[in-house]
Amino acid sequence: MSAQSKFALGARVRVRSDDPPHHHRTPRFTRGQVGTVARQHGVMPLPEDLAYGRTSGQGAPIYRVHFRQKDLWPDYAGPDGDIVSADLHEHWLEPAP
Repeated sequence: MSAQSKFALGARVRVRSDDPPHHHRTPRFTRGQVGTVARQHGVMPLPEDLAYGRTSGQGAPIYRVHFRQKDLWPDYAGPDGDIVSADLHEHWLEPAP
């Protein structure tokens, strides 16, 4: 984990359930869901800033988070081990219980 990263590989995280009125890149189907940090991509610009032409921001760490498909869609009929991955900025994540 880098000095800037809040979450270590393997950490369980919950995606915030917010529905902000501005541009963001957090898939609705992940909001409120718990997943596992699978990769750290480093610091990247915030889409909220880039959408409005603001390029001087510091950005934030971004993580690849794996979610079990059965947790996202309870009626999913595939194998238990099937996952969906999403790359999410740190400010959308919180520690999961």
